[in-house]
Amino acid sequence: MKSANSKLALGLLGGVAVGAILGILFAPDKGSKTRRKILDKRQELTDDLKNKYDGLLGAAAKKYDKLFKEGEDLLADGKAKYEDLKDEAQSKYDDLKAEGKAKIGEAKQEFNSLKS
Repeated sequence: MKSANSKLALGLLGGVAVGAILGILFAPDKGSKTRRKILDKRQELTDDLKNKYDGLLGAAAKKYDKLFKEGEDLLADGKAKYEDLKDEAQSKYDDLKAEGKAKIGEAKQEFNSLKS
């Protein structure tokens, strides 16, 4: 969509430039005055295009920086959540391991008491 809009804007700008140049060429002025008008119009259009290009470039750089920062934030959040889950899993594992050892100890005592 933006590509079509960009092409349309460039087409319109090109049409305006051609129309302005043709209008100047067919105007009833002296040759030196007409050439000066063409040069002035060319400079005006060049400056306009440069300003639009700089604005587009600035907007693209801002979007890139914003996306990059969001990516860094997401990565940091993911790492933090991973560490939290890892710690929680380790804690549960340690609890279950201790509980299992206690039950094995109880079972050994009960077995030894039955054996004697």
